[in-house]
Amino acid sequence: MSILHLSFYSAFTLSSLGLAFHRTHLVSALLCLESMMLSLYTMLSMWPIETNTTSASLIPVLMLTFSACEAGVGLAMLVASTRTHGSDHLHNLNMLQC
Repeated sequence: MSILHLSFYSAFTLSSLGLAFHRTHLVSALLCLESMMLSLYTMLSMWPIETNTTSASLIPVLMLTFSACEAGVGLAMLVASTRTHGSDHLHNLNMLQC
């Protein structure tokens, strides 16, 4: 395993562990999700270079677009929950009452 693969795998693993264990604020959960998407984007962008293919793939661009849409929806949810509940703590949000 090269150092490039190790860095991509460790970035994805650390961000998923951060999402699993540090779920107190919605902002921290959104940052972990964005870190996961960014590591996946860099992995998919470097994949054609490592396999020595000449054609560029459209998958990283589509994933980056969906990641930007996900960030926009997440920030809209953050603003809406802060306005209704007064904070961005995840334990204040009850899915049965929303």
